[in-house]
Amino acid sequence: MGVFEQIAIDPKSRKPKYQQIVDNILYNVSRGHLKMGQKIPSINGLSEEFYLSRDTVEKAYNILKKRKVISSIQGKGYYISRTELLAKINVLFLINKLSSYKLKIYNAFINQMGGDGHTDLHIYHCDESLFLNLMEQNIGAYDYYVIMPHFKTDDLKHTSYTPEVLKSIKRIPVEKLVIMDNNKLSFERNVIEIYQDFENDIYEALKSGIEKIARYGKIILIYPEKAVYPYPKRILHGFRKFCIENHIEFDIIDEIYDEIILKKGDLFITIEESDLVKLVKWIRDQDMTLGKEIGVISYNDTPLKELLGITVITTDFDAMGRQGAELIINQEKAKIKNPFYFIDRNSV
Repeated sequence: MGVFEQIAIDPKSRKPKYQQIVDNILYNVSRGHLKMGQKIPSINGLSEEFYLSRDTVEKAYNILKKRKVISSIQGKGYYISRTELLAKINVLFLINKLSSYKLKIYNAFINQMGGDGHTDLHIYHCDESLFLNLMEQNIGAYDYYVIMPHFKTDDLKHTSYTPEVLKSIKRIPVEKLVIMDNNKLSFERNVIEIYQDFENDIYEALKSGIEKIARYGKIILIYPEKAVYPYPKRILHGFRKFCIENHIEFDIIDEIYDEIILKKGDLFITIEESDLVKLVKWIRDQDMTLGKEIGVISYNDTPLKELLGITVITTDFDAMGRQGAELIINQEKAKIKNPFYFIDRNSV
């Protein structure tokens, strides 16, 4: 059977014709109908055969080249260049920053996928234009798109999405979309969601530690107002709600300043690790006792915080990654709130 006979374009289908070309070639490669090194029709040849625009065929071939399924040799044409990964689930994993927390989610995800998947990781640094470029380059090239939607405005405030970001994400078929960590996007149909509820998570976690927290006279939240990677304002809302309901005096500052004035009975909640390090060092320099005279809670757990005995309020990053992979493997749809904990150690 020739290559043309193996490709079927349905003019009545709602699926774009470039995607039909991609799906046809992937199917025939995975079934062994197209072999490694086999030549396929040129862009002009395929467009003439199926009465398609040259741009349509070129877009399909670019996607296949991106996935390294085909390659081109100048003056000779296009050839099948990969067959071994096509039976696997191919995933594009987009995270907003390269942090230990995000990598923990990613590592749990790929470990759970195991031999069933091939995952490409990209970091878009909370930047709208970088995210949109990544989406444009990779749309249609993957079986699933895992996205952690966190962006920054021009004045370095957090936003879950922009109109252009939402428009771009909605180009992904809902059955291929996985939203992780932040789920403030709106969809007409169900997609896979494993998310943090930033406002209620911090509220409930602090509430579970109220016995120890109530020993302190004042809580100071260190919330970076203009961070390179901004944090959701919902953290502030949940913190204020907890303090007001429990009649606890509180303050919010944007960083730990050099030689900050410490008062016995203060409890600090830090979000960025650099603030935690400065604070603990300054407590020691002032010969004050951590966990008695001054309390410290840190947002998001790490092995180092566990080693140092720092109390944390944290989501379960491993669970988020594992759950996302399990839903993909089992082809299930679900909206799951990720577990969030108050882990009591020696610093409160």
